[in-house]
Amino acid sequence: MNETPAGRPTLETVARAAGASRATVSRVVNGSTTVRPDVAESIRRAIADLGYVPNPAARSLVTQRTDSIALILPESATRVFSDDAFFPGVIRGVGEVLEKADKQLVLLLASTQSSHDRILRYVHGRTVDGVVLASMHGADTLPEELRAAGVPVVTSGRPLGEATVPYIDVEHASGVEAAMRHLVGLGRRRIATIAGPQDMVAGRERLAGYLSGLEALPGAVPLVEEGDFMRQSGIDAMERLLERDPDIDGVFAASDLMADGALRTLRRLGRRVPDDVAVIGFDDVEAARFTDPPLTTVHQPIHEIGTRLAEQILRLVAGEEVEASVVLPTHLVVRESA
Repeated sequence: MNETPAGRPTLETVARAAGASRATVSRVVNGSTTVRPDVAESIRRAIADLGYVPNPAARSLVTQRTDSIALILPESATRVFSDDAFFPGVIRGVGEVLEKADKQLVLLLASTQSSHDRILRYVHGRTVDGVVLASMHGADTLPEELRAAGVPVVTSGRPLGEATVPYIDVEHASGVEAAMRHLVGLGRRRIATIAGPQDMVAGRERLAGYLSGLEALPGAVPLVEEGDFMRQSGIDAMERLLERDPDIDGVFAASDLMADGALRTLRRLGRRVPDDVAVIGFDDVEAARFTDPPLTTVHQPIHEIGTRLAEQILRLVAGEEVEASVVLPTHLVVRESA
């Protein structure tokens, strides 16, 4: 009997059962649409009856595909796997689309130059069919290096400098401008910001939105402290802002985690929110509903970012054209903190 040593059916076994050639069975297994429908259906029935499972290594030699997509995050594991941060939502969105497409998600972290180099070697070995990159810092050369090597790439967030690969982003600045209009409408006149990292487009554009919104207050002086999007930096930045100006009555923080840090500092120092100081964040992560008080924030569609990234990379891998840029809308979600 023509089976593997472990007793698993082979292509030849399926071919005999279906009354077809081994080559025809191979074409059906590898997704070809050139086989007559009645023959293809007979082969699929034989595969199901026999419990045939293709050998992934052998199949990849034929198709030149691994059926795997890498999601590369240039961040530390601590930051990526924080339960109330941005990344889990993106990972879920990417993973759901790839699972439906019967593709494997490979998660890679690249927080150092050595890990950057290691990932380049890994991807150059054709271990994945395409790459999704999220959380780009500075003028990161990784997207261009991968593109130049012929690897399909899409990024989350517009990179600094010229965009050489397709990307998915959101309306950072206009979302923050809406937050600033809300604070001004509440009568706040000494509005500060805890800005995000300025080596990221998200950090820069959210700061630009704050500065633009501040123009509605003639003579207002920008009050800016920078954080890293994480909670502790919000705690520290809020302390520095109050030392500079104890009369601050409004704060926009460029992430919900930094906003939560600001809330904790304000509470510790006896400032009532929103009575004394109104606070607004950005992201609308799950934790924003459970801060004390619940956080007013700029909603960005984190899960949709993930699904759009996965859809784009699958199209690129299939050789299809995609839009060079997709920018998703944001909107203000009003809760008790403002």
